[in-house]
Amino acid sequence: MAQAMKIAIVDDEQDMRQSISQWLALSGYDTETFASAEDALKVLGADYPGIVISDIKMPGMDGMQFLKKLMGSDSALPVIMITGHGDVPMAVEAMRVGAFDFLEKPFNPDRMSELAKRATGARRLVLDNRVLRRELSDGTQIMKKLIGASPVMERLKEDILDLGQADGHVLVDGETGTGKTLVAHALHAVGSRAGKKFVLVSCAALEEDALSRRLFGPMMPEDAQLPAIEEARGGTLVLEDIDALTETLQAKLLGVINEQGTPSETRIVAISNLQEAGKTCEDALRSDLFYRLAALRVTVPPLRQRGEDILALFTRLSEQFAEEYGCDAPQVSAQEAAQLLQAPWPGNVRQLINIAERAVLQARRGSGTIASLLMSDHEEMQPVMTTEGKPLKEYVEAFERMLIDNTMRRHKGSIASVMEELCLPRRTLNEKMAKYGLQRSDYL
Repeated sequence: MAQAMKIAIVDDEQDMRQSISQWLALSGYDTETFASAEDALKVLGADYPGIVISDIKMPGMDGMQFLKKLMGSDSALPVIMITGHGDVPMAVEAMRVGAFDFLEKPFNPDRMSELAKRATGARRLVLDNRVLRRELSDGTQIMKKLIGASPVMERLKEDILDLGQADGHVLVDGETGTGKTLVAHALHAVGSRAGKKFVLVSCAALEEDALSRRLFGPMMPEDAQLPAIEEARGGTLVLEDIDALTETLQAKLLGVINEQGTPSETRIVAISNLQEAGKTCEDALRSDLFYRLAALRVTVPPLRQRGEDILALFTRLSEQFAEEYGCDAPQVSAQEAAQLLQAPWPGNVRQLINIAERAVLQARRGSGTIASLLMSDHEEMQPVMTTEGKPLKEYVEAFERMLIDNTMRRHKGSIASVMEELCLPRRTLNEKMAKYGLQRSDYL
């Protein structure tokens, strides 16, 4: 859920502080007030979850000095300056230093509310992006995003940990929607380049000339970034849809790789989507480039090979969507669990995400089934089954594990509550938890 934004009000006049605070509180904001810049600086640091409204003229540290201190701590913190009549030149200077905007006394309260809305919106976006960047540079956190304990997922995680420590270029292939870009992030996050630049370019999203400029330059005056090869220097450059590179661009890329030598200054992670099209990346690329990029290789498994991971993923996703839509997650029956396990999942995890969201929405309406959602995605499939049959015992065990896992999570590890809901004696519950690798400590 989105973090509530605070508004710090800094003014040496108590009446002004209180009137601003009361008005913004009526607008639904969480406010805190400070009588001086010095007091405010004890609380306001980098990543402050909100914005600042400050008078520009105050005894001691004035608003301009205060603004410069804040910008030095967090240049993306929105600061709205309040100026007196005739102080517009000072307000303009504040904008140059980094103020978000200014209000001239006497100001219109509605104008202040509008500025606060824009500033808090901008701040929330900045903080969300920072959290995402930290998650994508934190090997521990990003590996947790690779949900699943199936043998193929365990092997994938081991491959990521091993290859992440290497210096060679990596080719990541697999079917559409399996999470290849997440794997590329993980390879960067668990290796020695984790603190360096991570640059991602989609080779299929740009025409040849534009892609050439984006990768190698020269950049145009309106471009606000370096060529990707330069931008990623020392870090990781991810090339999605590497198969889309023309022969000319393949030659340029090979030249850059050869110039950088071994070990390469910039690591390239190439992502290929050709696997399910009956072609391979090797068919699409010149052989000398292919063998340089495929020095190390990771194949991301399709969802249909991941067994019980399907139920774990569906449960996690449906809970997230239920929280987002403010309703209860749908309860999955044994029959529906078997249908999820049997589905061929041509769209892989991306398709599962869509199914989970639609399942939550239709459950909120009190209608529809998971089977109908699976069939609506692939109407020609009669029935929705994989070509590989599985013993009934596997489906039953997968459902049983999911049911215990969900119930333990819902009751936050309360064994007594789980026993009561599932009508299981303690010994039986303990035996089943041990069998399925479930530990009470994970739910507390």
